[in-house]
Amino acid sequence: MREVEATTFVPESPTVVRRALAPAAVVEYEGSFDVRGVEETDDGWTVTAGARGLTMHLDFEERGDGLAYRQRGDGGPFDAMETTVSVEPEDEGSRVRMRSRVSLGLPLSAVTDRVAAWKRRGELRRALDALAADL
Repeated sequence: MREVEATTFVPESPTVVRRALAPAAVVEYEGSFDVRGVEETDDGWTVTAGARGLTMHLDFEERGDGLAYRQRGDGGPFDAMETTVSVEPEDEGSRVRMRSRVSLGLPLSAVTDRVAAWKRRGELRRALDALAADL
């Protein structure tokens, strides 16, 4: 698995930022998949998302400083993907950090996982840009 990270400063309080980080909004902010449904579970939420004939389930849980989510099973584009979104106070706003670990589970993982991480980093940056624009 490869780990990637993106961060941004948002001139809003952590409370305001956390409210904007609903599971469906996070998936939409990433920009690669459309949200097809959200189900509340005992542990948090499951977002069903899809694009171009691909459907996946993302299991979200709330954490004290934000959210964590992972792709369930191998129905998505990755063999494994897990992401955390944290929000911390900084100056007169918030520092939002997204960290993700991804693997394609293919031969030559040193190369294929690097490509997956590159794509994932782009999704994280796009999500943070969209969040900042929303706020």
